[in-house]
Amino acid sequence: MDISQFLIKPEAPLKLKDHKTNFTGGFKSKLEAESKLADNILRMDDLQAKLYAQDKYSLLLVFQAMDGGGKDSAIKHVMSGLNPQGTQVFSFKQPSKEEMDHGFLWRISKALPEKGRIGIFNRSHYEEVLIVKVHDLVKQERLPDWVLNDKIWEMRYRQINDFERYLYETGTYIVKFFLHISRDEQKKRFLKRIESPAKNWKITGEDIAERQYWNDYQKCYEEAISATSTENAPWYVIPGDRKWFAHLTVSEVIVQTMTSMDISFPKVKGKQLDELNGLKDKLSKE
Repeated sequence: MDISQFLIKPEAPLKLKDHKTNFTGGFKSKLEAESKLADNILRMDDLQAKLYAQDKYSLLLVFQAMDGGGKDSAIKHVMSGLNPQGTQVFSFKQPSKEEMDHGFLWRISKALPEKGRIGIFNRSHYEEVLIVKVHDLVKQERLPDWVLNDKIWEMRYRQINDFERYLYETGTYIVKFFLHISRDEQKKRFLKRIESPAKNWKITGEDIAERQYWNDYQKCYEEAISATSTENAPWYVIPGDRKWFAHLTVSEVIVQTMTSMDISFPKVKGKQLDELNGLKDKLSKE
């Protein structure tokens, strides 16, 4: 799969309306895509084992979407075949009082993956330039008066880019996904969720009320993604109306990203190899 068609190039202007939410990349059926996804999960398992064994790099996967966009589903289906010992998932909700008493990147820093691990963010530091921007919540963060002006969002984009550059330069590869669904598809998913006893606990009146800000959120996503998609921390806009295609595409991006990383099983040599050969002889003679 050519994942470059979903990649947002650095500083490129973004218009989400130009990205089809129901695109399926020529796949003839859901079963065909699921078969390819299964292959990718096996490849991810091998790549994760190398990442974990080498213990030199880490991988951070960021998932953002409108409510009902399929973040939980993508994480569940794409990451299902990985070793739990080498992965960690964090879901970021409304900040606590302690978190509000720090800068917005403080709680993110605490959740970063250690070397050798894959970290998964369900929502992330990008909420600070999305919901905070849409609802003008930045004043609640008790920032210095001199930063509370019309340049604050450009400043925050710069802070995010600096933070992600630091992570990359210390060994953390970053991939960011925006699961792009249509407003009609969100409506269908909300109705289905309300009708399902297994899922209706997940939806509230606030979720429905947020739909009135749909265009505001789309604009904020466009601005944030355009400003923070960099060579070392790229954004991918994933068509999300068909979950099976979204899952496949996310898995393909992860596989191709990890394949490009300089990861391999450590090579045993020298005294360590001699020791292993000695242990092998000893065990063989038992």
